[in-house]
Amino acid sequence: MNQPETLYYSTFETPVGEFSVAVDSSGSVVATAFGGERSLNKRSSRAHAVRNEAKTAPARTEIAAYFRSARRELSVKLAPRGTDFQKRVWAALQAIPAGQTRSYGDIARKLRSSPRAVGQAAGANPICLIIPCHRVIGSDGSLTGFAFGKAIKRRLLEHEGALAGG
Repeated sequence: MNQPETLYYSTFETPVGEFSVAVDSSGSVVATAFGGERSLNKRSSRAHAVRNEAKTAPARTEIAAYFRSARRELSVKLAPRGTDFQKRVWAALQAIPAGQTRSYGDIARKLRSSPRAVGQAAGANPICLIIPCHRVIGSDGSLTGFAFGKAIKRRLLEHEGALAGG
């Protein structure tokens, strides 16, 4: 019987509340969540998680720099698990520059898929913020489809300059 993979996580404060990050043994980010350990566990069912500030330090440092506006894009190593289609959608999300948004339809056209399928894949994104699903909006400009709510999505987009107010 295989031993469950051990993940290393930490939870820390950001300007929009608690944020948690989990990394694998190589230091690659496998899951993130706004909230504490419980929120993080909902994003990754991979394994046993152990609090470890040292292993999560690179990701925490980049996220802190993002919130200080010292960095607009995050470059930590990522290791999300998903289907091939989900990974294609997540790659498309990563191609959206900070300060910009795209609609589910925009991404669907690029991937030759449907907005609904793109929305489902974006909703399954285990690495929020770093894989910026918050940059995807409804075709009418509405702030739809963010697992952590419209208020956090709005604050992130304002912080990046994609909405008035930030």
